[in-house]
Amino acid sequence: MITSTTPVEVPPPASTVVKTGSILVLGLGNILLTDEGVGVYIVNRLAEEQAGTPGIEFMDGGTLSFMLANAIVTTDALIVVDTAALDAAPGTVRVYEGDAMDHFVSTGGKSSVHEVSLSDLLAVAALEGLLPVRRALVGIQPQDFDWGERPTEAVENAIPRACETVMEIARRWQS
Repeated sequence: MITSTTPVEVPPPASTVVKTGSILVLGLGNILLTDEGVGVYIVNRLAEEQAGTPGIEFMDGGTLSFMLANAIVTTDALIVVDTAALDAAPGTVRVYEGDAMDHFVSTGGKSSVHEVSLSDLLAVAALEGLLPVRRALVGIQPQDFDWGERPTEAVENAIPRACETVMEIARRWQS
């Protein structure tokens, strides 16, 4: 029986998560729903064009699931590419970094049909104390989420600009 009234501070358990040291570029979306798949199209294009670029990992996150939590907590730098409700013309590309990203995804600015929200995954990482230090959302305004295996023309035309935006962020973070 412990009778001391002095509070004992127990340190949190040491994390067993090993950070990769790479920038994770995570493309989200459902390629069966026209513009909804744009994040996947962009990350696949970048993976092809930038193959072998040191310090950058490209991942097709599909329609999100809690399985992606491990990828998020093991990186200190995360760039997410996905559709976003920007109240702008279809194909508009905008970047939200750090706290601005957290605010945007937690206040409903994200427009998608994913089974798990990006804010849910970021909340899991934050609860574990493993939220990536650097994080950005490259959001693309969709035009349509109808059945179809290609994005609309406006969103298709935005893909090169979004790819360049992702790589600009990655280069800035690496310097």
